[in-house]
Amino acid sequence: MAHVHHTIDYIEFAAPDLAASKAFYAAAFGWAFNDYGPDYAGIQAPGGDGEVGGLNPESSGSPRGALVLLYSDDLDATVSAVVAAGGTVTREPYSFPGGRRFFFTDPAGNELGVWASADE
Repeated sequence: MAHVHHTIDYIEFAAPDLAASKAFYAAAFGWAFNDYGPDYAGIQAPGGDGEVGGLNPESSGSPRGALVLLYSDDLDATVSAVVAAGGTVTREPYSFPGGRRFFFTDPAGNELGVWASADE
């Protein structure tokens, strides 16, 4: 699956009880998951080729129910663009197994994230 710069790429749902969330989405919608240990489950894309989102127990303390993630070809430039446009970085860029990402709020208070692959 090709990632496109500055487009909606992935969505993460808060899942304080990962097993219960997986059971719900599997039963309700037939979703399948890629397990990454007790701390994360990726939502498989239709046909099983890639992922479209994830269930994240670490998001459970956040007021958001879902986190929309955009993709960036240049994460540091995107951080600068968000700040210059009036957004507020709520979590500075950090590394995760697939690359790097950061969170921000737009002027209306919506929280989003942006990620870049490890190849960036």
